[in-house]
Amino acid sequence: MRVLVIGSGGREHVICWKLKQSKRVTELFCAPGNGGIAGLATCVPITADDVEGITRFAVEENIDFVMVAPENPLALGLVDRLQSQGIRAFGPSAAAARIESSKAFSKDLMVRYNIPTAKYRLFEKESDALSYASEITLPAVVKADGLALGKGVIIAGDRMELEDAIRAMFSEKKFGNAGDRVLIEECLEGPELTILAFSDGDTVLPMISSRDHKRALDGDLGKNTGGMGAITPGADLTEAEEHRILETIIRPTIAALKEEGAPFAGVIYFGLMLTRDGPKVIEYNARFGDPEAQAILPRLQNDLMEVFEACVDHTLDRIKLVFKAGASCCVVMASGGYPDSYQKGYEIEGIETCGKLVFHAGTRLSDGKYLTNGGRVLCVYADAETTEKAIDSAYEGVRGIWFRDMHYRNDIGQTENKI
Repeated sequence: MRVLVIGSGGREHVICWKLKQSKRVTELFCAPGNGGIAGLATCVPITADDVEGITRFAVEENIDFVMVAPENPLALGLVDRLQSQGIRAFGPSAAAARIESSKAFSKDLMVRYNIPTAKYRLFEKESDALSYASEITLPAVVKADGLALGKGVIIAGDRMELEDAIRAMFSEKKFGNAGDRVLIEECLEGPELTILAFSDGDTVLPMISSRDHKRALDGDLGKNTGGMGAITPGADLTEAEEHRILETIIRPTIAALKEEGAPFAGVIYFGLMLTRDGPKVIEYNARFGDPEAQAILPRLQNDLMEVFEACVDHTLDRIKLVFKAGASCCVVMASGGYPDSYQKGYEIEGIETCGKLVFHAGTRLSDGKYLTNGGRVLCVYADAETTEKAIDSAYEGVRGIWFRDMHYRNDIGQTENKI
């Protein structure tokens, strides 16, 4: 099959790396791709959110299957558009992708179907939100309703921070149109956990759990980022705890979307908080997380193309997911200054000689050399029998790589994650 992957980050690199191993994939393309992906696939200079451009390319090049990885093209209806042209595409419809593109939609869905989540209020006017802010218990969480590249969430510890967060979204437009509507939520307490699951609209198959590290600096300090690293498993759950998450959150969510006339086929991301009252949903994503995908997919022993096809063809009940035993760690190496301003174009040394699996997030290839080309630059992966050994192994790889002003956290996976 001629397969096209949409996207340009570390998530897309690990997807291409995994698909390249499939006997079912004869030719691999990626739009737009990056420096690392260029070694696996033919990179096509079309941006991920160019719905018509991607559709035109897929039709003209007789692409058999398209894997849509990022959130923006999913929300824009790329899967719907491709399917209307007779092209099989992996990912939810725009209607189902609303679980990520509209936090108001997802919260309303959870409330109506009794899926555990934080209490919240939705606001369309800054004045109403500020009035509410003067009376609620702190800390509180302020969220932009729409897509904000994983950064539209602010935890406010005091009244001034809360008011500043509201103004940042409404009047200052810090997150663009994503902040036209704003949610204010109670702040849940407990360890965070991510569970990704494949779904064909009826059957849902959870993957191994993972835990992302969003803050830029050690000790979970600094600004929120797209993710500075991840480990698997994300927590030491008992069978009873796993069963509870499956029966109170994962299966009810898939059933609710089908009931709403928006069956979910693709990968659904459950961002959870393990509270003293049980697991609760912090957020949904309508796709693979990044960098969670880089920590999970190398451990997947199935043919990824077969799993993708099963989700599209409604045959996921015939699949049994198998993962390599042990644990894994993925450490993100970022540009200095990320997630704020940073420079690009610095040469990267040591990728081929560090001895580890390295996925490219923000690189470009120039005259045979890899150059930095984004905020998150590389993801260094390692697995081992235990979490501790996987972490140590990943950092061995990190220490073998160098580029100017590089930045990474030194404590990925090194905090306990128990209720």
